[in-house]
Amino acid sequence: MEEKKTRKKRQFKMPHNYVILITIMVLMLILTHIIPAGEYQRVEDPVSGKMVVVPGSYERIDVDAPGFFDLFMALEQGYVEAANIMFLIIFAYGFVYMLTKNGTMDAALGTMVKKVGSRVQFLVPITMLILGLLSSTMGIYEEVYGLFPIFVGIFMALGYDALVGGATIFLGVSVGYAAGTTNPYNVAVAQDVAGVDMFSGMWMRWVIFIVFETVAILYLMRYARRVKADPTKSVLYGLDLDGVERKSLEDLQDTKMNTRQKLSLLLFFGVIAFLLYAVLELGWYVDEISALFLMAMVAAGIISGYSATEICKTFIESTKSMVGSMLVVGFTRGITILMKQGCITDTIVHGLVSVMQGASTYMAAYGMLIVQNIVKFFINGSSSQATITMPIMAPAAELVGLSKQIAVMAYQLGNGFSDFFWPTGCALCCGLMGVPLNKWYKFAAPLFVIFLVLEFLFMTFAVMVGYA
Repeated sequence: MEEKKTRKKRQFKMPHNYVILITIMVLMLILTHIIPAGEYQRVEDPVSGKMVVVPGSYERIDVDAPGFFDLFMALEQGYVEAANIMFLIIFAYGFVYMLTKNGTMDAALGTMVKKVGSRVQFLVPITMLILGLLSSTMGIYEEVYGLFPIFVGIFMALGYDALVGGATIFLGVSVGYAAGTTNPYNVAVAQDVAGVDMFSGMWMRWVIFIVFETVAILYLMRYARRVKADPTKSVLYGLDLDGVERKSLEDLQDTKMNTRQKLSLLLFFGVIAFLLYAVLELGWYVDEISALFLMAMVAAGIISGYSATEICKTFIESTKSMVGSMLVVGFTRGITILMKQGCITDTIVHGLVSVMQGASTYMAAYGMLIVQNIVKFFINGSSSQATITMPIMAPAAELVGLSKQIAVMAYQLGNGFSDFFWPTGCALCCGLMGVPLNKWYKFAAPLFVIFLVLEFLFMTFAVMVGYA
């Protein structure tokens, strides 16, 4: 018995999310002292106006690698650079919190439960498909941050766990974004930089969208059914999630919606509808969206009959549960800043591409895919990755007998479908859903492996059919 207790005490316990991210930052700091500094020359593309890499222009440069103090400076600078995203998170959740505080969300959820009854499991595929289509066509991503706490609450009330609610949003939007049928922020940029006709080869991307979104939906629904049948099967079982409010299904079903709540719900859907219009037609992005959510929060408070003081106090309350998620952004941005200071990003890209030279068409295609997956860990931004890698990858593909379209496809798959796995991509969304990174990886790692297999199969097919 004593032996068993001792063994239990020695069991490895996964560190806090911040510990994981600071460890990655320390690793990046060490790499800046090991990997030689270098850079490509960059010129402005006359069509897109973006700064793109000049192929073959890589050269070593002499820069001072960041020191120990720079590690903490990078974290502070990360918070400064990511301020717009951080405030988007604060204001989006402030709006949602206001609707939760006045009972709108509970009343709406209760009404929904009564309507859907036994068909509640179809919320997963319907929501994922809608978000997938929006992100794949219009590039919706950050705009859904405010939905995380809503869906976490919905699915927990329906007898699932927080991960089912959070993953419904995260997988739906990230898989759609990666498929990029007409996404202006990834495929469009990559094709423009590579010199490929805009949105050409769309048939392949629609096939990719259907296959990957279907796999993600089936994977999540299988997990959701297991959790519903036996809560001990949840990867979060026994874990006390801070800030996640649990409500019984019976309480929600007994909740009735009053006039103020109906107006608040109308406001919610109105804001979402206008948000989609503004992003698509007015070119709105993070700053404008943040302001919209702030206005909506104040409007929700007024509809609720709150005084100015009550609105302010409610807003302050809302920020308490979002601090942990918000601060994650600084860590992920700090990692990128350290790499920029050490000028190792271009060196890593140059080294990975050099390995591919002289390869066969199939091996070159696989190599480009692997390179893009690895580069994604170091570059957290789809447009940035496109402008750095595509000027190199596109000519390299032609040299081995592949089309530039296949080079774009390697970027699309490697950049997009690893986003829900690398910590620089998923840490923020894990924070928004209140799920520790280690628990997310326990859930997501098998799906990531399945996606990798599919990526290689699609690359093989693209080479076979001469995708162009």
